[in-house]
Formats: sequence, C-alpha cells, structure tokens
Amino acid sequence: MSRTTTLKGKPLNLAGPELKVGAKAPDAMLKKSLVDGVKISETSGKTRIFSVVPSLDTPVCAEQTRRFFKEATALPNVQIYTVSCDLPVAQSRFCGAEQIDTAKVTPLSDHKDVDFGQKYGVLLPDLRILSRAVFVVDKSDTLRYVEYVPEVANHPNYEAVLAAAKAAS
Repeated sequence: MSRTTTLKGKPLNLAGPELKVGAKAPDAMLKKSLVDGVKISETSGKTRIFSVVPSLDTPVCAEQTRRFFKEATALPNVQIYTVSCDLPVAQSRFCGAEQIDTAKVTPLSDHKDVDFGQKYGVLLPDLRILSRAVFVVDKSDTLRYVEYVPEVANHPNYEAVLAAAKAAS
C-alpha cells in the first residue's frame, strides 16, 4: 500500500513502513559526523525523542529544533535527537549558529544511506529528504508516540510529544 504526505499541498510518496505505538523501534544507522556513526540501539537506556525534519536550513525545521532545545531542560531524563538528511557539517554549523547545546539536542544525519528514513517510513525518495515526523522511544526501545505530520510544512503537535516523553521517562 502506498503512503503519501504533502508539501505545500503537493502529494509526495513516502518510502518505508508506517510505524505504530507499541512496536519496537527499528534499528537504523545514522551519522554523527562524516566518519562516526551511531545505531538507534546504541542510544537505548533512556527515553528519546527523534525529531525528524527535512532540512535545518528551512524555517519550520529550524523552529522545531529550537523548540525541542528550549523544552530539553524540562526533560532531564530524555535525550533529544534531530534527524535530517543534512550533512553532519551543516547540522553542526546550524547548532553553532543557533547556540544549541548538542549534548541536549544531538543532530544525526541520514544523508549517506537513508537507513533511518526507510526503516521509519519518513523517506521522500523523489526529493531524497525526510518528511516531518516525531517518534518517542522509551528506554526499552518501544515506540511510545508516533506522529507523521501530514503536511510537511506544518509543525508537529509539541504538547503531545512532550507529554508522551514525560510519561515514558
């Protein structure tokens, strides 16, 4: 069954499965730098928010990342990750310019293999970017919140994400 989302009203195909709350979070490889990678399974042991954005160089994506950084202090037992297909150097530049502490909101790149995008069902293959979504994963790697934002240009439901993260931590 084909899945779609929209970008400014234009339908776009999504690759990968539609994940559901209660399922195990798929293991995927992401890049912390051009040479260092991390698997989702290596982040286990605490509740995590995976904030997925098309590109940090766009206004909604930048605002989403800043919002989760602002909320990070109220979530001491939660690690937040921003996932995009931006190159790791671009992610680092963005975080430096925005004064985002990468220990609180860690950028991870899916640029090279789009492994995360395919396994989490957020890859927009025609554009080779990720669709906007948020996943809350508990310390035992179970999905506690899943939001595929239907219109890529819109924000996720921040209050629902934060409530799910607090409940899971």
